Amino acid sequence: MNSLVHDGDAVTIALESAADVANRDAVLARAMSPNWKKKTSQKLRAGRKPAEGLAFVARDNAANVIGTVRLWNVSAGIDAEGRSVSALMLGPLAVDPDAKGTGTGSLLMRHALSEAARLGHGAVLLVGDAPYYARFGFSAEKTGTLALPGPVERDRFLAIELVEGFLNGAAGMVVASGEKVSKPSKLRLVA
Repeated sequence: MNSLVHDGDAVTIALESAADVANRDAVLARAMSPNWKKKTSQKLRAGRKPAEGLAFVARDNAANVIGTVRLWNVSAGIDAEGRSVSALMLGPLAVDPDAKGTGTGSLLMRHALSEAARLGHGAVLLVGDAPYYARFGFSAEKTGTLALPGPVERDRFLAIELVEGFLNGAAGMVVASGEKVSKPSKLRLVA
C-alpha cells in the first residue's frame, strides 16, 4: 500500500474491492467526459475483468474513494515468431475533480506500474495525453506497428516497457485477452 500526504490530507492506494465499485463509478462519472465509454480503449475493457491484482483506488483520510486506475490483459499483436505478445492496457485513470492537483493521479500511476512490474508484466499500453504520461516513461515509440480496434490519434497511443525490449517486433491488432465477466446464470424452476 502506498500513501501520500498533501496539505495535511493522507491519500492511500489500495486494491479495489467489491465494496468500492459504486464509489469508483461515481468518481468516473464526475471525472470523465460523458462519452468516455464510447472510446476505443473501452472496447478492450468491455465485458472483461481487470488484470488480477491490478485494479486500485485512492482513498482520502476519511476513506472516501477519490481516484481509480485499472489495468487490463491484452494481446499487443504478435511477435516475429507469430506468438501473441501479452501486455496490459491501462485505463481509465481518474481522480475526483475535488482532488485534482494533489498528486493523487501520479501516485495511482506509479503504484499501478510498480505492481505490474512486480507481477512480471512486460509492457503497458494506454491512450492518453502524451505530455502527461511522458513523465512516467510512456511514449508512442513502441506503438507504431500496433493498431487498436477503433479510431485513435496516433500520438495518443502510448506504451511503456517494464522489461526492456519487450515490445520489440510486436505488430498487429491489440485485442482483449483478459478473463470475461461471468453473466449470472438464469435459474430454471422445475415443477
